[in-house]
Amino acid sequence: MLYWLLKFVILGPVLRLIFRPEATGNENVPTTGPVILASNHLSYSDWLFMPLVVPRRVTFVAKAEYFTTPGIKGWFQKNFFSGTGQVPIDRTGGRASEGAILTQLRLLNKGEVCGIYPEGTRSPDGRLYRGRTGVARLALESGVQVIPVAVTGTNVVAPPGKIFGRYTRPSVRFGTPLDFSRYEGMADDRYVLRAITDEIMYEIMRLSGQEYVDTYASRSRKPEPENPADPEVRELPKAS
Repeated sequence: MLYWLLKFVILGPVLRLIFRPEATGNENVPTTGPVILASNHLSYSDWLFMPLVVPRRVTFVAKAEYFTTPGIKGWFQKNFFSGTGQVPIDRTGGRASEGAILTQLRLLNKGEVCGIYPEGTRSPDGRLYRGRTGVARLALESGVQVIPVAVTGTNVVAPPGKIFGRYTRPSVRFGTPLDFSRYEGMADDRYVLRAITDEIMYEIMRLSGQEYVDTYASRSRKPEPENPADPEVRELPKAS
């Protein structure tokens, strides 16, 4: 309920009025059924603008700590994250990487839309970095199509390290759905996972026009916690 209230009444109308985000390829996002939206990651505001132009709820995974902090601050934090389409990682497996994929698989099994950033962290310089193979494992384990997404302009609105930047009109482009059913049963083959991930990243690059860098973004910046939704394949469990 809070998600839709923020999207259509409180936060969404303000963002639309001020920034007028442009969206193309919306017809590629199915109106029903599970789907994975794999996007580039330029700014913390990506997870505001991309879901804003999708009629359906887009869900990301977030650290469980965001939902368990005590006190008034914790209450506001929990409601903000849940209200903006984020759910806590299931840590029953013991590791964040295990919990991330299990949480996403559960959401996809319910027919929901999962958002994921294959780069694993924000780009430090606006270029597109090598994708982590968690997105490929998720696609094969779920049997769900992947829609490549390119968000541009958000790093101008909210540059890395800053809350606000300069005004521009963000753009969100949705590509043609990618079907990897030809690789069914090959979720443990690291070469297949790398091939799938590279195909997804190529489509994102084509949509965004970004320069591609064949190294992980986390190795090109000061160390920071990476998005646990996009770990290395060696960190991911095989879903039961």
